[in-house]
Amino acid sequence: MELALLELAYALAVGLIIGLERGWSQRGRAEGQRFAGLRTFAVASLFGGVVTLLSQHLAAPPAYLIWLISFGCFSLLVIVAHLLEVRRDDDVGITTPTTLLLTFCLGAMCLVGQVEIAVPVAIVVALLLGLKPVLHGWVEALQQRELLAILQMLVISVVVLPLLPNTGYGPGDVINPYLIGWMVVLITGISFVGYFSVKLLGQARGLLVTGLFGGIASSTAVTLSMAHLGRQQSRSHGFLVAVILLAAGTMFPRMLIEVAIVNRELLPRVAAPLLSMTLVPLIGVLWLLWRRGRNGHHPRVKLKNPFDIITAVKFAGLLVIVLLLAHYAHQYFDASGVYAVAAVSGLTDVDAITLSMAKMAGASGNYSLELDVAARAIIIAASVNTLVKAALVVMLGHRSMWLITVCVSVLAVLAGWLTLLILG
Repeated sequence: MELALLELAYALAVGLIIGLERGWSQRGRAEGQRFAGLRTFAVASLFGGVVTLLSQHLAAPPAYLIWLISFGCFSLLVIVAHLLEVRRDDDVGITTPTTLLLTFCLGAMCLVGQVEIAVPVAIVVALLLGLKPVLHGWVEALQQRELLAILQMLVISVVVLPLLPNTGYGPGDVINPYLIGWMVVLITGISFVGYFSVKLLGQARGLLVTGLFGGIASSTAVTLSMAHLGRQQSRSHGFLVAVILLAAGTMFPRMLIEVAIVNRELLPRVAAPLLSMTLVPLIGVLWLLWRRGRNGHHPRVKLKNPFDIITAVKFAGLLVIVLLLAHYAHQYFDASGVYAVAAVSGLTDVDAITLSMAKMAGASGNYSLELDVAARAIIIAASVNTLVKAALVVMLGHRSMWLITVCVSVLAVLAGWLTLLILG
């Protein structure tokens, strides 16, 4: 009995959670003019719980039949009430009626031992209902190319990826279509986070947000954009360098995430060097902001489309090439060949070499690449890519941006290698 009372209390809580939001959203209406408010949702959830409790203790007819009849009658009542409201207000939205039926079911779930699911679902539902203006604003602000990008992302991650064979092909069986597709989804997913974070937060918050989240998508792209802006204007160069360094510093945690997802055994070997390489640019960012203050001119930059299929195919091709090169380099040239591949890969991209090294490393894998070799290859790629971005600033940016960018980049590389040598 005590357990049943506790479960009914949870059912009441579920109704109150959702009903609080629904009642608040209709607070402007007069009493009796609201379709369903706090009390209605609380009673609906309790109704679902009580019906479930009764059906469990009645021998005949079958329990599920009692529950279905009760839910059917309640649904009919909700439908009639909704039709009357439509005739009165011409409001054809079905959010509140649907939520009321869901609340009945959540109350029933509490009485069958599913409280751990019912309560979080109620909270999420209340949150979604409360975010209506924000969500509608996001949909209205969504451009067609962004909608297509989201749909493309869903196609490759939900439709294409599960269809890819999860088996090795080619020399050394290093080409696994499923793993390559999964890594493409990983990289494009990270880019999505960066792109839409910038879009939703807005550039009015300053280019630091662009540097932070743009660095998640592509630190090289941010470097090119900031260097180009620096050459076009005569001020804010220190701030632009801070954005570049912030984006560069974001690259190393991104590499750590990739390693952690693909091969946790390799993670301890690269964590300290990559974190030390992160710390140096962040110190540079803080110093530049402290020196310059926050009252300067903040130019703006447009980020590219978050995803397109051509970019994804190019990345898949690059990943296959890096895997093959790393396999042959390790087979014929031992560790030095792998390091050479890592250096060449780092000229343009660190994700492909990071993912391939993480995939190939470890005695438990199929490719017998030593963990130390893979770790050094990843640090080589990160170092080369960091120095390449500094070179881009020197070639494309204003001369006042050169010194601090080069100094911080070199210090970051030195910090990574010193950490690797000390701990290795």
